[in-house]
Amino acid sequence: MSPRKAAALRGSDDGLRDHLVATAQRLLAEQGAAGLTVRAIARAAGVADGVLYNHFSDKDELLAAAVGAHVAAAHADLGTLPAPGTATVRQNLAVYLRAGLTLHRAVLPVFAGLLATPAVLTRFAESRARDDDWRELLAAYLRAERDLGRLAPAADTAAATAVLVGICHDVVLTAMLPGATSPPGGSSVAVDVDAVDVDAIVATLLAGIAPPA
Repeated sequence: MSPRKAAALRGSDDGLRDHLVATAQRLLAEQGAAGLTVRAIARAAGVADGVLYNHFSDKDELLAAAVGAHVAAAHADLGTLPAPGTATVRQNLAVYLRAGLTLHRAVLPVFAGLLATPAVLTRFAESRARDDDWRELLAAYLRAERDLGRLAPAADTAAATAVLVGICHDVVLTAMLPGATSPPGGSSVAVDVDAVDVDAIVATLLAGIAPPA
């Protein structure tokens, strides 16, 4: 960042705060949280170290905001998910599962890098609005489809949600294990969403919650 641009941002509290969050978000995505210091964030943002404390009580607060921005961006990248009553449940669940795999590929490495600093994750959890979370959208979708009669009346939609979320965790976390193939550097994970047999998974799930023929 150029000194001229940094100086311009210093004149706007909101602009500078957003710039610091965006910088921390980029560093988290590129290199993870390990070794990410206030000085490193300040240098990447083109400001003095002490400027961060004009907007955040400590580094944990800044990182929590950065994680929130990263998760929000990952959700935004998913686009609009299918609405209840459209297409078929099988087609829609395949879309939801692919979206979940893409989302978890983007956010789980960042969360894993913050396990040594639980205060950041706690602050993120306390500030996170859950109504637009992929898992909550999936759960609401399944409940709505059951109400529409497109799933069995006694279908345990909470269990079905947990199964699909668990598959996302398993695929991405397995790719993060030592020895797994990952792109060099940063916190990204090599997960080929298209290689996951989404259709087979959805078919197996629906065998248990689909309405009687």
